[in-house]
Amino acid sequence: MRIAVTGSTGLIGTALVHSLRRDGHQVVRLVRRTPREEAEVEWDPHRQWVDTAGLTGCEAVVHLAGAGIGEHRWTAAYKKELRDSRVLGTAAIAEAVASLDTPPRVLISGSAVGYYGDTGERAVDESAPPGHGFLPDLCQDWEEATAAAQEADVRTVFIRSGLVIAPEGGAWGRLFPLFKAGLGGRMGNGRQYWSFIALHDHIAALRHILDTADLSGPVNLTGPSPVTNREITEAMGRVLRRPARLHVPAPALRMALGEMSTDILGSVRALPRRLLDSGFSFTYPHIDEALKAAAGGRR
Repeated sequence: MRIAVTGSTGLIGTALVHSLRRDGHQVVRLVRRTPREEAEVEWDPHRQWVDTAGLTGCEAVVHLAGAGIGEHRWTAAYKKELRDSRVLGTAAIAEAVASLDTPPRVLISGSAVGYYGDTGERAVDESAPPGHGFLPDLCQDWEEATAAAQEADVRTVFIRSGLVIAPEGGAWGRLFPLFKAGLGGRMGNGRQYWSFIALHDHIAALRHILDTADLSGPVNLTGPSPVTNREITEAMGRVLRRPARLHVPAPALRMALGEMSTDILGSVRALPRRLLDSGFSFTYPHIDEALKAAAGGRR
């Protein structure tokens, strides 16, 4: 297939492009600069502009672009950047897809388990309502920005991703060096659930969604066995063979990170019901094996 990908230089995008090209697919990368090669297409999410000529012939679009949730403290300016990069960028992609004489068969658009807010110990699947707060509101607007593609009858999937386990980036890109140095420990009371997924399984799930014609709407991209922060801390210590006895109290996290601390201290116990019901099998469903795969560099 000819597949367009935004966010292709990020953690997930890089791995996805490699996986697709390895299997012979033609990947078109959307870039926010003048293209340097034939397989690049220019776009500007803030101006909501896409060079649609470059999307001609694409059978699928995977939209992963967006400013990093944990990259900066959530000032008013950065919250606007988070929102604009997702909502404006997604609307631009959806409208570009809808404008094509022959639209792609599927649009896979990023979202996050932040949609559910703080669920405490309660397990949630894709049928659960949105939570309350900045992240749930952002995720709702992010998903609704795909409206133009849906109205054009393009199969549209919102991937509500959990925390991706990989040493190269994301939350775990920060955790691995700390734990390897013996500076790891639980955060807050440690009872909050973190919905994780191995990078290998995240890419396999994206490939599964591309090929599964009856999957549309929200799909949780999380492992089937969410665990608490305390359990993750213990698993990191076991796998890396380092002490993990430190503790960062919740007030210290709130003081250091401000509103962003809600993403760390909040509990999201999200289950991948629709992935499992569609026949997807996880290679690394449990925390220890997912951590071992990441620490050992296996993909």
